[in-house]
Parts: sequence; C-alpha cells; structure tokens
Amino acid sequence: MPQVRQTVRELLRRRGVPVRGDLAHGVLLILSELVTNAVRHAAVLSPEIAVEVAVGARWIRVSVEDNHPYRPTALEADHASTGGRGLLLVRELTREAGGGCAAEHTAGGGKIVWAVLPFDTP
Repeated sequence: MPQVRQTVRELLRRRGVPVRGDLAHGVLLILSELVTNAVRHAAVLSPEIAVEVAVGARWIRVSVEDNHPYRPTALEADHASTGGRGLLLVRELTREAGGGCAAEHTAGGGKIVWAVLPFDTP
C-alpha cells in the first residue's frame, strides 16, 4: 500500500490539489483501506483492481473498483477481533470530514467502493 499512497500523494502535489494536513492523511488512509479490502477480499475473482482519484472544485473522491460481486458493508466494531474494521474506519473518517462513502454494483457485476471528502476551507 505504500506505493499507492505515494503515487496519489505525488499526483495531488503535481496537480496542485489543495489537500493538506488531516484531510490529506485521511484521504490516503481511506484509499489504503479500500485497496487493502479489494486485495484481501476480491483477489480470487478479481486479480486486477482500478483506483481512481477525481477532484472537483470543492471535493476529492477516491474509489477502488474490482470484479468481485460481493458488496461489503461497514461492520460494527468487534473489540475482540483484530481485523474487519476497515470500512467502519472509512465511514467514520468521511463522516467526520463532512463527506460520504458507499459501495455500488458495476454494470459488469463487480463493485466500486468510494469515498468523497470536501476540501479544507481556507
């Protein structure tokens, strides 16, 4: 995942996208969680994934698409478990930032999991 984070960090810097501080950290953490989930849970049916970063006038959207038909949901925290909290973390980070996230089916039978966050206000 470090390679994905570094690539996106560099892309945002080169494009002059105003993502800084906590928001930059949150975007990269969310993207890392989404990629990790796709690699861990979809690789059997979807050996390739697509990562997209879209930037609007006041928001940034990161998404990960795979061809696995299972659409995940944010699980409630199980304090006895050492895993299974990735989408819960994504949901909470986006909520705290005033954004949103969802998982949707694609026309090809896979899914896309995305999160959108507003830019910091100057």
